[in-house]
Amino acid sequence: MTKRIFRSILVVSLAALLAALALVVGVLHGYFESRTEADLNQQAVTIARGTALGGIDYFEGLNISSRVTWVGQDGTVLYDNWQNASTMENHASREEIQEAMSLGKGTAVRWSDTLGQTAIYCAVRLDDGTVVRAASTQYSVWALVLQSVQPILVVVIAAMILAAMLASRLSKSIVRPINELDLNNPGGTSEDFYEELTPLLTRLRMQNHEIRQQMDQLRRRQEEFSAITENMSEGFLVLDIRTRVLSNNSAALRLLETDCVPVPGETSAFVLSREEGFRRCVEEALAGRRSERMVRRETLCRQIIASPVMQDGHLGGAVVVILDVTEREQRESLRREFTANVSHELKTPLTAISGTAEILENGMVKPEDVGHFAGNIHREAGRLIELVNDIIKLSRLDEGGADGPWEEMDLYRLSKNVLEQVRPAAEKRNLTLSLKGGPAMACGVPQILEEIVYNLCDNAVAYNRDGGSVTVTVEDTGKGARLTVEDTGVGIPAEARDRVFERFYRVDKSHSRGGTGLGLSIVKHGAAYLGATVVLRSEVGTGSTFILNFPPAEH
Repeated sequence: MTKRIFRSILVVSLAALLAALALVVGVLHGYFESRTEADLNQQAVTIARGTALGGIDYFEGLNISSRVTWVGQDGTVLYDNWQNASTMENHASREEIQEAMSLGKGTAVRWSDTLGQTAIYCAVRLDDGTVVRAASTQYSVWALVLQSVQPILVVVIAAMILAAMLASRLSKSIVRPINELDLNNPGGTSEDFYEELTPLLTRLRMQNHEIRQQMDQLRRRQEEFSAITENMSEGFLVLDIRTRVLSNNSAALRLLETDCVPVPGETSAFVLSREEGFRRCVEEALAGRRSERMVRRETLCRQIIASPVMQDGHLGGAVVVILDVTEREQRESLRREFTANVSHELKTPLTAISGTAEILENGMVKPEDVGHFAGNIHREAGRLIELVNDIIKLSRLDEGGADGPWEEMDLYRLSKNVLEQVRPAAEKRNLTLSLKGGPAMACGVPQILEEIVYNLCDNAVAYNRDGGSVTVTVEDTGKGARLTVEDTGVGIPAEARDRVFERFYRVDKSHSRGGTGLGLSIVKHGAAYLGATVVLRSEVGTGSTFILNFPPAEH
């Protein structure tokens, strides 16, 4: 814009300069013409006086640059200082001669064959009727210009430089208020902006207000979107048609287990994960088909769902949702395993009961052996009932409910009662039972607390060595009650310590030690229900120690 204004001002300045020069030359031309005519007229009068006094002899001593001609009454040329008078034609028909003879003076401007250019003629009549004429060349405009070409060029060049300087300063001063406009607050603080810009500035203010409102709305939406997506446990990716990531949340990077932070519009989704399932999902979605696949890595399981995005009937990209289904898959696996284990555990006693009953039904048992077989049926039925009861207990704990209100109980007294319950089984194996510590209060459902302590002590007896010991320690730590059950049994291998709390899991696969395989699972779920934590320490061949830390009892 500055250059255009500069060029416009410079052109206007030069045009004005040229026009002024033309006007000056024209004025000078008129001035020189009138001046020349006046000088010639004065010369003609002077020569006429001299001729009247001296006759033709006056011309002999006359030294003048103008052409002087003396014409008789009949138009015959009597004298001419530039030409031979005898060879010149009659001048009676000349305009200035005729005018001088009739009026006393005459003037004319015409082309002169003698001078070879336009000339000015001034004629004066003498008393004897003859006419004296003076003539001089008329300078044309171009002649004047050519005679003054050097000063004119100097003036033009100086004027051009001055015009360029002034045009530059003026163009900058014109543009400066526009360049200094504050587009965020147009016309708000400036005092020298052009009034002609008022409509533009008003429109800019309105547009700025609309833009600020739109930006505030977009910012609020972006913040809401970010707040929602960043607090999602599910990951999502928005991809363009070339697999480049346009948007994502942090959960997507966490679930894809990548440290790469994608640059929007530049990073390919395949940089984030090179898993075959992920790649196939993205490729199928960008081909226009919805895709869903499972991606497994070690113990983790991810569900990838990719859907195409259509824009005006054309494929514009894809949206990829990443779900962490590890826990769901583990639960499903545990459910299948639990179903299989329950079926197996129920089948064993039922098979024994069915087989024994069939033998009795067919009369294949001697009367004196009936009691033995009936005892087998009774034991297997009891085992079956115990298994069902344990399953019911676990189901109630899973559902977050248990029979009975919460009460404050003394773990020391409870442990003492439980040890008395397992004492008969311990005496059969020569095990030493001991209780240490003192009173410590814990809050919970009495039935659940008793089940926890009983299962720990029962396992300590069942998996102990003959002649070993079981030690129960109860103490109040100041931050809650602590129950420790320690045995001198076979211990638990390191690879099995994380699984002993699973349902029906047994370190001893032979089932030779009895039990339902649900005892430690009841301990784990019961402790979780009461807000307690379970810690296991064990060494193979040395024994195991189970530590329960209860939260402080509320008085």
